[in-house]
Amino acid sequence: MTQSRPSPSESTFDVGAVALEGTPSPRPVKPDRNAIFELEGVNVAYSGKPAVRDITFDVAANEITALIGPSGCGKSTLLRCLNRMNDLVPGATVEGRIEYHGQDVYGAGIDPVEVRKRIGMVFQKPNPFPKSIYDNVAFGPRVLGMKGDMDELVEEALKRAALWDDVKDRLKDNAFGMSGGQQQRLCIARALATGPDVILMDEPCSALDPISTGKIEDLMMELRESYAIVIVTHNMQQAARVSDMTAFFTVELEEGGGNRTGRVVEFDETERIFTNPGDPRTEAYVTGKVG
Repeated sequence: MTQSRPSPSESTFDVGAVALEGTPSPRPVKPDRNAIFELEGVNVAYSGKPAVRDITFDVAANEITALIGPSGCGKSTLLRCLNRMNDLVPGATVEGRIEYHGQDVYGAGIDPVEVRKRIGMVFQKPNPFPKSIYDNVAFGPRVLGMKGDMDELVEEALKRAALWDDVKDRLKDNAFGMSGGQQQRLCIARALATGPDVILMDEPCSALDPISTGKIEDLMMELRESYAIVIVTHNMQQAARVSDMTAFFTVELEEGGGNRTGRVVEFDETERIFTNPGDPRTEAYVTGKVG
């Protein structure tokens, strides 16, 4: 029997936007959004040095949320907080509130492995394992001890990643023989195989050619029907094309030009961010006046 992905209400994860000072309050967004993540006052530091601070916004089901801003503003740092990947970075600390389906991701007794099962991750460069296409997709479910027909699970994940027709006759081939775009879709299939309801993507198209980028963007639009997606991107056109909500980050320097700290300037519907932003810093960035 084909394994269906649990809905948020059926999730097995059971662990027993704020303006900066001097900026206008965030404008209201559509009221019918179903928040999966709620972030409030999130601060991240590495060995005591702040990387991002005072981050507050939410991530809703069936939406693509884009994180944009200049290099070094903390977009990827924040993304890694959502599935506790920063736990793997020595000296990293996270403060504030990050709730997933109303539960504190960093609360006592939380199992980081379970967090990462429910919140999939796709990295900047395709990183398939040195295994067959089949074994790449089956790896996560096997490690987690998921039950059911593995062949059907692999097929379903590859179909969701729009890759099944390309590889169904060569599942035993090494994944390194695939094109870069196919490898990235394989990594998306690998993330989907564990049954998440959120997919995190850290610049998933930056290493791909325009044709492969278009296929990944089309895939994101399809996956939005079933998942919440958070994407970090430096490509303003991409953010405008695919996302529903956008958080614009900027970098602040401490007095004396010391530590660089990322903060969210504005969080709003993408159309408004790009056509009628509420903060002049946002407008300067999305129009290319500053980089």
